[in-house]
Amino acid sequence: MLKEFRAFLIKQNAVALAIAVVIGAALDGVVKSIVDGLIMPIVAAASPDPASYQNMTWTLGPIVLKPGLVLAALINFVIVGFVVWRLSKAFFKPAADAPKAPTKACPFCKMSDLDLAALRCPHCTSEVTGALPSGAAVHA
Repeated sequence: MLKEFRAFLIKQNAVALAIAVVIGAALDGVVKSIVDGLIMPIVAAASPDPASYQNMTWTLGPIVLKPGLVLAALINFVIVGFVVWRLSKAFFKPAADAPKAPTKACPFCKMSDLDLAALRCPHCTSEVTGALPSGAAVHA
């Protein structure tokens, strides 16, 4: 049973997922410090009263709605998302593009780039084994 559990952990990448969660939790502190220490002071300086939108309320009889909290959470989410995106762009450079495999055009629909070994067009499903026969109709 222990062997099966170990095989499950390795096969399902549970260990890699656990490591990613731990690193993500550690990165959360870094991103929050960047947002709170560098970005939010700029946002606060740009707004006339930074706390005013967070304390905004709507009173509907006995119900008190707090859209300011939602707005503050949305703004924080967008800023944190932007910072995470920029950090990921800085750390993960795109891999060099692999050379594209040679392709051919479908002689019937002219819309698909087909692999040279393809026997049918995935767009119009025509057989493309040979050249277009003379007098053959183009499929729509």
